[in-house]
Amino acid sequence: MLLDVVNVSKKFILHECRGDRFSNLITSIIQAKKFKKDRQFWALKDVNITLEQGKSLGIIGKNGSGKSTLLKIINGTMLPTTGFININGTKSALIELGAGFNPDFPGRDNVFLSGMIMGMSKKEINQRFDEIIDFAEIKEFIDIPVKYYSSGMQARLGFSVAIAVKPDMLIVDEVLAVGDANFKEKCKNKIAKLQKEGVSILFVSHDVSEVSNICQEAVWLEKGEIMQYGPTDEVVRAYKEFINQSA
Repeated sequence: MLLDVVNVSKKFILHECRGDRFSNLITSIIQAKKFKKDRQFWALKDVNITLEQGKSLGIIGKNGSGKSTLLKIINGTMLPTTGFININGTKSALIELGAGFNPDFPGRDNVFLSGMIMGMSKKEINQRFDEIIDFAEIKEFIDIPVKYYSSGMQARLGFSVAIAVKPDMLIVDEVLAVGDANFKEKCKNKIAKLQKEGVSILFVSHDVSEVSNICQEAVWLEKGEIMQYGPTDEVVRAYKEFINQSA
């Protein structure tokens, strides 16, 4: 098994601040005194999923359902409160736009920075540099600081670096929601090619048609809990019915 997510839960502590009482609000503002109240929020609750090598799994759900939190835990950038993750292979992730990029560095330097964060050596990045830039279609901007890139350009460069790692598992969070139609199609074709080469895809998107096209199985999260897990068509159908009933 390439990926095992076992009984994973994630708790956040939310700090709420407000004036002591309405009658003392002005005094509280002047004296900068605030009453603090902590509240627990469980972003994930006992999540269990598996992913075999060469298979693709989609994660769907409304905003705030825990999708991105789950991906961050799987990617290792966030620790679970309870449970654990087992990954038997290499991974590459594009979870947040521009993640791993320094906005003040030019694209060229960020390719090396991001690639090394993802586990590539400098020699490997040098060997694949032209391939990365050609795929991203930003050759004429490669020596300009990333902070001047559009969101689409950042997404293209980030995706290009992520796929250059040639991982066992590629983790993608909404990257196809940014950029022009031609590049989106190019990304979809690349994902299809990686799947044929045996790369597993862990894919999050609000576009359930994309999930249906890419993934054999899907997980539907609602308020941090798994509502349904199984063949993509069945999960997507149930999710659509739920959305329609809630509208």
